[in-house]
Amino acid sequence: MATTLAPVDSREVVRCDHCHLVQFRTNNHLCRKCRASLDEETPEPILVEPPAPEPVREGHSHLHIASAIRLFRQKSGFSQRQLALRMAVPRTYVSKIENEKAVPTLSSLQRLATALEVTMADLLKGSGRTLDDEIADLMQDDFLAQVMPYVKQLDAMQRSTLLSQVRDLSIRPRRSV
Repeated sequence: MATTLAPVDSREVVRCDHCHLVQFRTNNHLCRKCRASLDEETPEPILVEPPAPEPVREGHSHLHIASAIRLFRQKSGFSQRQLALRMAVPRTYVSKIENEKAVPTLSSLQRLATALEVTMADLLKGSGRTLDDEIADLMQDDFLAQVMPYVKQLDAMQRSTLLSQVRDLSIRPRRSV
Protein backbone atom coordinates (compact mmCIF):
# COMPACT_ATOMS: atom_id res chain seq x y z
CA MET A 1 0.00 0.00 0.00
CA ALA A 2 1.28 3.48 -0.76
CA THR A 3 0.60 6.99 0.41
CA THR A 4 -0.06 9.47 -2.37
CA LEU A 5 2.04 12.58 -1.88
CA ALA A 6 1.57 14.97 -4.82
CA PRO A 7 1.29 14.84 -8.58
CA VAL A 8 4.37 16.11 -10.43
CA ASP A 9 4.04 16.87 -14.14
CA SER A 10 1.04 14.54 -14.41
CA ARG A 11 2.92 11.70 -12.71
CA GLU A 12 1.81 10.50 -9.31
CA VAL A 13 4.39 10.55 -6.50
CA VAL A 14 3.82 7.89 -3.85
CA ARG A 15 5.58 6.62 -0.75
CA CYS A 16 5.72 2.88 -0.20
CA ASP A 17 4.17 2.12 3.18
CA HIS A 18 6.46 -0.91 3.45
CA CYS A 19 9.95 0.48 2.89
CA HIS A 20 9.06 4.22 2.83
CA LEU A 21 10.72 4.83 -0.55
CA VAL A 22 9.35 7.95 -2.26
CA GLN A 23 8.91 7.28 -5.98
CA PHE A 24 6.79 7.84 -9.06
CA ARG A 25 3.97 5.31 -9.42
CA THR A 26 5.23 2.47 -11.60
CA ASN A 27 3.38 0.84 -14.49
CA ASN A 28 3.16 -2.47 -12.62
CA HIS A 29 2.08 -0.74 -9.37
CA LEU A 30 4.93 -2.40 -7.42
CA CYS A 31 7.55 -0.64 -5.29
CA ARG A 32 10.90 -0.34 -7.04
CA LYS A 33 12.78 -1.31 -3.88
CA CYS A 34 10.76 -3.94 -1.98
CA ARG A 35 8.35 -4.99 -4.80
CA ALA A 36 5.33 -4.54 -2.48
CA SER A 37 2.06 -3.47 -4.06
CA LEU A 38 1.56 0.30 -4.22
CA ASP A 39 -2.19 -0.13 -4.58
CA GLU A 40 -4.55 0.38 -1.73
CA GLU A 41 -5.30 -2.75 0.22
CA THR A 42 -8.57 -4.15 -1.00
CA PRO A 43 -10.87 -5.68 1.58
CA GLU A 44 -11.44 -9.41 1.50
CA PRO A 45 -13.86 -10.06 -1.37
CA ILE A 46 -17.38 -10.98 -0.43
CA LEU A 47 -18.44 -14.01 -2.37
CA VAL A 48 -21.86 -13.46 -3.83
CA GLU A 49 -23.41 -16.21 -5.83
CA PRO A 50 -24.58 -14.82 -9.15
CA PRO A 51 -28.25 -15.23 -9.95
CA ALA A 52 -29.16 -18.44 -11.71
CA PRO A 53 -28.07 -18.09 -15.32
CA GLU A 54 -30.83 -17.49 -17.78
CA PRO A 55 -31.08 -19.79 -20.77
CA VAL A 56 -28.40 -18.80 -23.26
CA ARG A 57 -29.97 -17.09 -26.24
CA GLU A 58 -28.16 -16.76 -29.51
CA GLY A 59 -25.82 -13.78 -29.39
CA HIS A 60 -25.90 -13.58 -25.58
CA SER A 61 -23.38 -16.28 -24.62
CA HIS A 62 -20.96 -13.56 -23.46
CA LEU A 63 -23.35 -12.83 -20.56
CA HIS A 64 -22.71 -16.31 -19.22
CA ILE A 65 -18.95 -15.93 -19.65
CA ALA A 66 -18.94 -12.55 -17.87
CA SER A 67 -20.62 -13.92 -14.75
CA ALA A 68 -18.36 -16.99 -14.79
CA ILE A 69 -15.23 -14.82 -14.96
CA ARG A 70 -16.43 -12.70 -12.04
CA LEU A 71 -17.30 -15.81 -10.00
CA PHE A 72 -13.92 -17.49 -10.61
CA ARG A 73 -12.09 -14.23 -9.87
CA GLN A 74 -13.93 -13.85 -6.56
CA LYS A 75 -13.40 -17.52 -5.66
CA SER A 76 -9.67 -17.04 -6.28
CA GLY A 77 -9.67 -13.95 -4.06
CA PHE A 78 -8.32 -11.64 -6.78
CA SER A 79 -9.32 -8.03 -7.29
CA GLN A 80 -9.85 -6.86 -10.86
CA ARG A 81 -6.46 -5.11 -10.70
CA GLN A 82 -4.69 -8.27 -9.52
CA LEU A 83 -6.29 -10.33 -12.29
CA ALA A 84 -5.37 -7.67 -14.85
CA LEU A 85 -1.74 -7.71 -13.66
CA ARG A 86 -1.65 -11.50 -14.01
CA MET A 87 -3.03 -11.16 -17.55
CA ALA A 88 -0.84 -8.15 -18.44
CA VAL A 89 -3.87 -6.07 -19.50
CA PRO A 90 -5.39 -2.85 -18.11
CA ARG A 91 -7.77 -3.24 -15.16
CA THR A 92 -10.48 -1.51 -17.17
CA TYR A 93 -10.42 -4.38 -19.68
CA VAL A 94 -11.27 -6.89 -16.92
CA SER A 95 -14.03 -4.56 -15.71
CA LYS A 96 -15.47 -4.23 -19.22
CA ILE A 97 -15.52 -8.00 -19.66
CA GLU A 98 -17.24 -8.57 -16.29
CA ASN A 99 -19.77 -5.81 -16.96
CA GLU A 100 -20.56 -7.16 -20.43
CA LYS A 101 -19.23 -4.10 -22.24
CA ALA A 102 -16.53 -6.14 -24.02
CA VAL A 103 -16.41 -9.69 -25.29
CA PRO A 104 -13.04 -11.39 -24.71
CA THR A 105 -11.18 -12.84 -27.66
CA LEU A 106 -10.03 -16.46 -27.62
CA SER A 107 -6.51 -15.39 -26.67
CA SER A 108 -7.92 -13.26 -23.83
CA LEU A 109 -10.01 -16.21 -22.66
CA GLN A 110 -6.87 -18.35 -22.60
CA ARG A 111 -4.99 -15.69 -20.59
CA LEU A 112 -7.99 -15.39 -18.24
CA ALA A 113 -8.08 -19.15 -17.72
CA THR A 114 -4.33 -19.25 -17.03
CA ALA A 115 -4.51 -16.30 -14.62
CA LEU A 116 -7.47 -17.82 -12.76
CA GLU A 117 -5.89 -21.31 -12.80
CA VAL A 118 -8.91 -22.89 -14.49
CA THR A 119 -9.46 -24.35 -17.94
CA MET A 120 -11.10 -22.53 -20.82
CA ALA A 121 -13.86 -25.12 -20.64
CA ASP A 122 -14.51 -24.10 -17.02
CA LEU A 123 -14.84 -20.47 -18.10
CA LEU A 124 -17.18 -21.34 -20.94
CA LYS A 125 -19.21 -23.74 -18.81
CA GLY A 126 -19.25 -21.16 -16.02
CA SER A 127 -20.92 -21.78 -12.72
CA GLY A 128 -23.38 -24.24 -14.20
CA ARG A 129 -21.74 -27.10 -12.31
CA THR A 130 -23.89 -28.69 -9.68
CA LEU A 131 -22.72 -29.71 -6.22
CA ASP A 132 -23.02 -33.35 -7.31
CA ASP A 133 -20.65 -32.66 -10.24
CA GLU A 134 -18.08 -31.13 -7.90
CA ILE A 135 -18.38 -34.00 -5.40
CA ALA A 136 -17.99 -36.54 -8.21
CA ASP A 137 -14.83 -34.76 -9.41
CA LEU A 138 -13.41 -34.71 -5.89
CA MET A 139 -14.16 -38.38 -5.32
CA GLN A 140 -12.12 -39.31 -8.41
CA ASP A 141 -9.02 -38.21 -6.49
CA ASP A 142 -7.23 -41.33 -5.19
CA PHE A 143 -6.21 -39.74 -1.89
CA LEU A 144 -9.72 -38.54 -1.06
CA ALA A 145 -11.24 -41.89 -1.99
CA GLN A 146 -8.85 -43.59 0.47
CA VAL A 147 -9.49 -41.04 3.25
CA MET A 148 -13.31 -41.02 3.05
CA PRO A 149 -13.88 -44.28 5.02
CA TYR A 150 -11.97 -42.77 7.98
CA VAL A 151 -13.75 -39.41 8.05
CA LYS A 152 -16.52 -40.85 10.27
CA GLN A 153 -13.89 -41.64 12.95
CA LEU A 154 -12.79 -37.99 13.23
CA ASP A 155 -14.23 -35.63 15.85
CA ALA A 156 -16.12 -32.52 14.71
CA MET A 157 -13.07 -30.22 14.83
CA GLN A 158 -10.86 -32.62 12.85
CA ARG A 159 -13.60 -33.23 10.28
CA SER A 160 -14.20 -29.50 9.88
CA THR A 161 -10.47 -28.83 9.41
CA LEU A 162 -10.11 -31.60 6.84
CA LEU A 163 -13.19 -30.52 4.90
CA SER A 164 -12.13 -26.87 4.84
CA GLN A 165 -8.70 -27.85 3.48
CA VAL A 166 -10.30 -30.04 0.80
CA ARG A 167 -12.67 -27.18 -0.07
CA ASP A 168 -9.71 -24.79 -0.41
CA LEU A 169 -7.89 -27.23 -2.66
CA SER A 170 -10.98 -27.71 -4.82
CA ILE A 171 -11.38 -23.96 -5.29
CA ARG A 172 -7.70 -23.21 -5.93
CA PRO A 173 -5.79 -26.45 -6.63
CA ARG A 174 -2.05 -26.42 -6.16
CA ARG A 175 -0.09 -26.85 -9.34
CA SER A 176 2.93 -29.12 -9.38
CA VAL A 177 6.00 -27.65 -11.05
